Amino acid sequence: MSHGSSPAAWTAVLVSLAGFLVGGIGLIPEPNWVIFTIGVVLAVGALPLGKVMSLAGYGTSRVQEH
Repeated sequence: MSHGSSPAAWTAVLVSLAGFLVGGIGLIPEPNWVIFTIGVVLAVGALPLGKVMSLAGYGTSRVQEH
């Protein structure tokens, strides 16, 4: 059984983390709403990116082995 360790999952996680990092940096020391919005778009966009990569064959197979 796989725990989702695939290129699609890792890419989605890394893009999401980058989004949170960019968004957090955009709030220090005064809010820069453009940079914060870029971070939000990256973080939210990670989910469809991971799904598209999974559908393209970079995800794990859902076949269960017994």
